[in-house]
Amino acid sequence: MPISRREFLKTSVAAGALASMGSLPLHADRATASSLVTLGKSGVKVTRLAFGTGSNNGHVQSALGQKEFSRLVAYAYERGIRFFETSESYTTPAMLGEALKPFPRESYQLMSKVTTEDEGDPLKKLDELRRTSQTDYFDIMLLHCQETGTWLADTKRWQDAILEAQHRQTIRTHGASVHGLTALRKVPATKWLEIAMIRVNHKGTKMDNENDDWNAPGNVPEVVTHVQQARAGGMGVVSMKLIGEGAFTNRGDRQQAMRFAFRNAGVDCVTVGYKNTAEIDEAIDNVNLAFA
Repeated sequence: MPISRREFLKTSVAAGALASMGSLPLHADRATASSLVTLGKSGVKVTRLAFGTGSNNGHVQSALGQKEFSRLVAYAYERGIRFFETSESYTTPAMLGEALKPFPRESYQLMSKVTTEDEGDPLKKLDELRRTSQTDYFDIMLLHCQETGTWLADTKRWQDAILEAQHRQTIRTHGASVHGLTALRKVPATKWLEIAMIRVNHKGTKMDNENDDWNAPGNVPEVVTHVQQARAGGMGVVSMKLIGEGAFTNRGDRQQAMRFAFRNAGVDCVTVGYKNTAEIDEAIDNVNLAFA
């Protein structure tokens, strides 16, 4: 059943209350991986670092098995990561829902992404995603992997369904993840968007280019320009592909990518996929170093 209006509205301040009680290692003097940032005008607050579950469409995470995956989620939660993301197209939504069951729902933020090629009823699909993820509501719902210059018109019924779900209080805020410059160029001027998920790293690896060729170098300057335009317009920006979809095997590159995303591109937060606790520890350190 959807949560009550009172419960729904108070979720945006609950994480702040937890922080003030010392549940999260926040620092007043500078941002850290576990400090909270408000995503644009949406009012939704998330930790600067997210727990991604889509490495190789989630196969990296699901290969761990539920027990080990749940242990990894719990470790991240205890280290202060309170932003978790998945997608309808990943193998992980049900696993993530199970892993998050021990924790108070108001203590973390959950983002998912819906595939818009489905010809079925969008509202039924959104409800199905909630059941799979074992949650009463999503903090963020994105239109997944928009790649064309006509995606705004093509996804109108999905946009309307998400707005209706927000009215029903089963989604708190919404946006889109985009792939390719053709789709990305539509983002800054799109009033419907509250959150944009954009590929960002300093080398342009697996980033947006003219033909959305994942094997060709991305146009880093143009991508950064659109990130900054989106944020200036009041959107929250979540960055993905921080380690070039696993291409950055040198830690120096991973550190530089994190610093570039926050310091040069100016994103609000980043999502990284993990398969062990050492990768979580490193990602936390890399975010902290980016703000040092």
